Amino acid sequence: MHRAILKKNLADLPLTPNWLDSVQAREAFSWQVQAHALAGLPGGGLNLAYEAVDRHAQGAHRRHTALRILDRNGGGCDISYGELSTLSNRFASVLKTLGVRPGERVFVLCGRGLELYLGVLGGLKLGCVVSPLFCAFGPQPIETRMRLGEGSVLLTSAALYRRKVAAIRERLPALKHVLLFDDQGGDTAQIEGTLNLHQLLAQADEAFTVADTTADSPALLHFTSGTTGTPKGVLHVHGAALTHYVTGKYALDLHPDDVFWCSADPGWVTGTSYGIFAPLLLGVTSVVEGNEFDAERWYRILEQQQVTVWYTAPTAIRLLMKAGAALARSHHFPSLRFIASVGEPLNPEAVWWGKEVLGLPIHDNWWQTETGGIMIANTVAMPIKPGSMGKPLPGVEAAVVTRAQGQALVFLGDNEVGDLALKQPWPAMFRAYLGQEERYRHCFVGEWYLSGDLVRRDADGYYWFIGRSDDVIKSAGHLIGPFEVESSLMEHPAVAEAAVIGKPDPLLGETVKAFVSLKHGFAASQALHDELLGHGRKRLGAVVAPKELEFVEALPRTRSGKLMRRLLKARELGLPEGDTSSLERPS
Repeated sequence: MHRAILKKNLADLPLTPNWLDSVQAREAFSWQVQAHALAGLPGGGLNLAYEAVDRHAQGAHRRHTALRILDRNGGGCDISYGELSTLSNRFASVLKTLGVRPGERVFVLCGRGLELYLGVLGGLKLGCVVSPLFCAFGPQPIETRMRLGEGSVLLTSAALYRRKVAAIRERLPALKHVLLFDDQGGDTAQIEGTLNLHQLLAQADEAFTVADTTADSPALLHFTSGTTGTPKGVLHVHGAALTHYVTGKYALDLHPDDVFWCSADPGWVTGTSYGIFAPLLLGVTSVVEGNEFDAERWYRILEQQQVTVWYTAPTAIRLLMKAGAALARSHHFPSLRFIASVGEPLNPEAVWWGKEVLGLPIHDNWWQTETGGIMIANTVAMPIKPGSMGKPLPGVEAAVVTRAQGQALVFLGDNEVGDLALKQPWPAMFRAYLGQEERYRHCFVGEWYLSGDLVRRDADGYYWFIGRSDDVIKSAGHLIGPFEVESSLMEHPAVAEAAVIGKPDPLLGETVKAFVSLKHGFAASQALHDELLGHGRKRLGAVVAPKELEFVEALPRTRSGKLMRRLLKARELGLPEGDTSSLERPS
């Protein structure tokens, strides 16, 4: 396994990076200066949708393609910034005509198509709080989120409404309006108590005055994916536009002529912050594709759409690795210049695979639903230490801390393990857990937000993920981070994915158990079982290495790609599984 630093030569990069990390550049960075790139509302204030679309539509970028929407058959259509501005105005006009008022919650349950963008952008233009939902949710998680969010408007397709919403409608007392569009040849007029979206759009005024929102006005309601318990409603504001703009420019290195593809579903914060807003704020073209994962089709999209910047998830990378290098090498991506990943830590093996098979390393970064945008990243110009999250972005002050008695913070030094803390404020910082004020307050100590992720910082300022605080294994006085053990197992040529948990032990406190899924061409056997345990001991030492190992067909993950270790632990110990609404289901 490679252990070296992956160095960069700026002369080899096709474009001069937007961010060249240096002490001087960091000292010169100012959120206030960066805010000058945004237009602001004509009468003052700030609106996320106006910044993302209207300021481009009113200038030279009006005819530039904002969205390249691909269909299931390989075709598609281009939507310009001017067209997107007009159509989202129409949706805002529809809401206003229905009597929807600023501040009301608009839920959007749509596949990745034009209607999704109209719902999100049009709702924000009216001053509503918008909450995108994941289409693969069943009725119960939809009901849970809409009840918690007190959704008064739902935009969805006729097919999704019939399958997932009709049966729970009576249990949603706040829901006043359901807007349907036809995506499968059905007749929305036959569904009682709903309205036909496209009929209303055709009659709506395309001129609309954006609501007088400010940077502190509520804008987006996201729900955490529930890896450690019941999902929480996380509230963000219009001022998040500045974080989306800066991180899209510096962490993803977006330039005006880029073709950008974010493969995350907008039902998750990545698919909203970077699937919708960041590319629009920077005026680039976004590829919009909503089909299920298929390695061949994904490579074809990268090739045929001439994608230049690609933002995806570790799960997708591992599936591409599983599909084999030959498939990747049967396609060519001369336009592709930057690949980034988020959702959970990226194993070193995957970083090097990108370099060796795709021709580009994969750049990991770190953030959370709560942070609203990327906080720590491997940027395009900096050397990569495979397995590291990278360094804090400009404008982000991070630290490694622990809570002392009396809850005061103790700041830790290099290579000490502690909680990753971020100094507030930053523009996309979340402003509430909906209905959970005490839980929200508990995340902060003075000026610092505590992420709940355990990390260490090395002498070069790179941060390394150890694990969620409730995932870390305590064995014989040692703190063992699951990610380190999993990455070591993945170095073995037979292992496709790995997850580890701590099991109670009367002598050691906990012991490490590993769950492993195998690559195609490898079969579970006692010999392989013993070989993998030996591999772990050789790489990690007897204290840290797994003591038990179990082969599984697949590991439980959320639909956003996060490994659900708590579910493995609950099943292993016969404990209640808790909320599983975001669990990825077999297709």
